[in-house]
Amino acid sequence: MPLLWLSIAFTSGILLAANFTLPITTWLILTGVSLVVASLRLIIKHLMLRHAGARRFTLPASLTPPLPLPILALVLTLGAARYQSSIPNINDPHFIAHYNDTGQTMIVTGVVVDFPDMRDTYTNLRIETERLHPADAVQATPVHGLLLARVTPEKEFHYGDRIVLRGQLLTPPEHEEFSYREYLARQGIYSYLSRNSVGVLETGQGNPVMRGIFALKERALETVYQLWPDPEASLFAGILLGVETGIPEPVKEAFKETGTSHVIAISGFNITIIAALFASFFGRILNPRRGAIAAALGIALYTILVGADAAVVRAAIMGGFSLFARQVGRRQHGINTLAFTAAMMSLQDPHVPWDVGFQLSFAATLGLVLYADPFAQAFVRQASRILPETTAKKLAGPIGEYILFTLAAQLTTLPVMAYHFGRISLSAFVTNPVILPVQAPIMIVGGLALILGVIWLPLGKIVAPLAWPFVLFTIRAVELFGKMRGGVLILGDIGILWVALFYALLFGLTFGWSRARGLITALKPIPVIAVLGILAIVTWRAALSAPDGRLHLTLLNVGTGDALLIQSPSGRYALIDGGPSASLLSDGLGRRLPPFHRELDWLVIASPAREQIDALPRLLERFPPDHVLWAGPDSPARAADYLRETLTEMEIPITLAESGHTLDLGDGATLRVLTAEKRGAILLIEWDCFRALLPLGAHEDDFESLRMGRDVGSVTALLLADNGYAPLNPPEWINNLNPQLVLLSVAPDDPSGLPDRQTLDALGGYSLLRTDQHGWIHISTDGEEMWIEVEK
Repeated sequence: MPLLWLSIAFTSGILLAANFTLPITTWLILTGVSLVVASLRLIIKHLMLRHAGARRFTLPASLTPPLPLPILALVLTLGAARYQSSIPNINDPHFIAHYNDTGQTMIVTGVVVDFPDMRDTYTNLRIETERLHPADAVQATPVHGLLLARVTPEKEFHYGDRIVLRGQLLTPPEHEEFSYREYLARQGIYSYLSRNSVGVLETGQGNPVMRGIFALKERALETVYQLWPDPEASLFAGILLGVETGIPEPVKEAFKETGTSHVIAISGFNITIIAALFASFFGRILNPRRGAIAAALGIALYTILVGADAAVVRAAIMGGFSLFARQVGRRQHGINTLAFTAAMMSLQDPHVPWDVGFQLSFAATLGLVLYADPFAQAFVRQASRILPETTAKKLAGPIGEYILFTLAAQLTTLPVMAYHFGRISLSAFVTNPVILPVQAPIMIVGGLALILGVIWLPLGKIVAPLAWPFVLFTIRAVELFGKMRGGVLILGDIGILWVALFYALLFGLTFGWSRARGLITALKPIPVIAVLGILAIVTWRAALSAPDGRLHLTLLNVGTGDALLIQSPSGRYALIDGGPSASLLSDGLGRRLPPFHRELDWLVIASPAREQIDALPRLLERFPPDHVLWAGPDSPARAADYLRETLTEMEIPITLAESGHTLDLGDGATLRVLTAEKRGAILLIEWDCFRALLPLGAHEDDFESLRMGRDVGSVTALLLADNGYAPLNPPEWINNLNPQLVLLSVAPDDPSGLPDRQTLDALGGYSLLRTDQHGWIHISTDGEEMWIEVEK
């Protein structure tokens, strides 16, 4: 299988260069060395064969490499050189990103080169830049490179518009869980302009063919909303044109929860499934070969209709390949051709292996190549046990199209979706077979209605009602299954190692099942031991999380913010605030909550400030609370609004905290609200002799109402307010509380310089534990004594 190994070597070279940065000249030198070694090997082999005569020695087939190693090294270094050649030189004064983050206001001229991405509050434009100059200068510099500009939605823009923008060029931002910078860089965009003024200089620029395609797409989008009512019209726009922005958020969420987002996203997964349905549909009307040709033409027309951008073209290529693979029939040929197709797409765009759509396309197509026919044959064998064989074969057709095709594709895309999205939709295995049968009529009848409507609207309106029931059924079915509880398995962050292990196990069983079956038979005790080992680990993990009759307080290390996890003596869990870091909070909770019971009894919002709650909305699905106690103002910041919206959507009851409010933690342990004022609450945890004071939402006025702590009395543990900010931690307050232990949650590199020096000076003589120095801090108590454990 030389084509397979050459393709793997080329793609591996791209991945190697992405992780080991070397100059392109170095990779080319290595390519030359590999070429010389490969040539010398051929010459030496030729001479040895000429002079060896009858004495010829060959390695056993099992020890013979698929291709000579110098040849593989040559292709690998060529792949690395191709990737390195695609990386722009940021120091080039004619490259747009050279002017990022200068603080200067720039005037940029360029041409819109993609379909405008219109949202509710803004429009994203991709612009091929041409000229640039500072606002206070006249002389323009010729530049090149793509720019992403976010403009107001009041103005209309079209592909081919030459526009002028005024604003500050920025490097795209990076967030903790998602790097927008890396995402755009994979698409060749290194500059971002968010706040700007914009004007159109002239229209009709750019590629005439693409201009015509995008004009057709704009006309088609207008026609969609004239043919059908919403929300069906917006779903038609997503399915037929790839424009998802009009789909209502609840409908989008339902598709996401049921694992059917591929229906409304132009992806290789979508087109691969649609290609299989088209081929089967037209194959019945025509014959299998002509049906495949008709399906390929349908995919080509669909590609043009949705805009024919790079991602759609890649998806169409993979979808078309799936048709070819089914016609070829032999699994080995299909794998070879799939690998070669992926390598050629990587040659054209070396960043494509990181594109999620490409990964899903490749995985879905591979699933169809490897498993579609075996699944169908297995179904016939099983069905033949209870039905006549002819009946079983007839059933295999529709069941294969609507269930087995999807199952084959989902089997190989499962790790990709788990890795990128941190969740697996269990309801997808039910929802997909229910809605897939109507997708072909939606595409064919809806597409026909749209084409006729673009030509002449009254003609399209005649056909449009025929397609409407199918899309209505799709929405209602997805919404119904989306309401099922337990339909989504939240996994959190999945490492690449787990993905590799899944594929290694899957392909090992696929290509070596007969050997694996013999090995399993020979090693019967090992699976038993492995199962017992797994059960032991799970049992011990659950035992360590079980209540032990003590009260546990863990100050999690979440940066500059606070997150305190409470485990009551009876095993109830309460989380107070969450801090700014979703990944750190998720890691801290995941390590301490029971492995199969990750629900919280209470979530207490002691301070609704952004740095205290930023992490919570993203983790509510993973660690859902039964109740929420909210202290402080309802809407002090956008983060608080977002959190309340998320809680409302999840139907989690919210109780507003008031002074004197008490939560029963069980076995006599309580959480009492001492004050609930402007910034939040001051909380007191009590159990027998143990008292922990948490002034998370303290305000200067609260100190007066509590008489600088004299009304509170001595405490066992004190958490410093506002990460050690001096005005909220006065010395008199600390001295009146006289804590045995002082806790501080702060990041090592806090940008505000917290904790303040005055606060640290006031703590002379007190025991202080800090998350920036000690990591997480765990306190356990039986009400009389206290035990302390730290991470570092």
